[in-house]
Amino acid sequence: MHPTLRRLDEIAAHLATLDDTIAVLALGSAGAQRGRIDDHSDLNLFLVVADGAVGRYTGDADWLDAVAPVVHTYANDRHGRKALFADGILVEFAVFTQATLRTIPFRGARVVWQRPDAPRTLTESGVAEPRTPFDTVEFHLNEALVDLLVGLNRDRRGERLSASRLIQQHAVDRVIALLRLDEGEPPYRDLFDPSRRVERAYRLPLAAMVPGYDGNAAAARTILDWLSSRYPVPPALGRAIEDMLSL
Repeated sequence: MHPTLRRLDEIAAHLATLDDTIAVLALGSAGAQRGRIDDHSDLNLFLVVADGAVGRYTGDADWLDAVAPVVHTYANDRHGRKALFADGILVEFAVFTQATLRTIPFRGARVVWQRPDAPRTLTESGVAEPRTPFDTVEFHLNEALVDLLVGLNRDRRGERLSASRLIQQHAVDRVIALLRLDEGEPPYRDLFDPSRRVERAYRLPLAAMVPGYDGNAAAARTILDWLSSRYPVPPALGRAIEDMLSL
């Protein structure tokens, strides 16, 4: 068994001995998609507890010390914490009551342990997955082009960090969204981070699209050329970007 999955089972076994716990759900590579777990995976879990017990588990991670030594922990969300075990396994956990869990968007969860009287539907979120209200080729294409145009203007102003985020992050996210629409969803798509595993899913010149802080203009040129070769770039937007690239 993979060490991360073994640690998950150890955590669940300990929590099962406590009176105010209801279930442990694994997410990410330890969840329903365990086929992608590897030596670089961290551990993501939801802990479902009785009403009034959330603070006991979010206030600290001392209950994890009963499983293995914890060398560092901090609160990263009002629902939970991150903790680093001495052997290098990193765990991120969130703690919910059953009522609160139904208000959280998630998917791909797996029951590691639950009490016999717990609902069978704990892995089913009551919230639809987050999506942009305009999930179309036209929208993502225009957003990518506007990101390039605004980013190039900021780069010329000297706001290179802000420019790099627009060009090399936001515009690239739109490129990924276009590929998702054209070629289908990649395996194990992350709802909250479209860049996850994109290298395995699509063929993109990512090194040229994301060259770094000093490469905003070059990145914009690569992204514009890529878009122009596949989609009808609106002439006015295309000209405006070309004008910026020629400065």
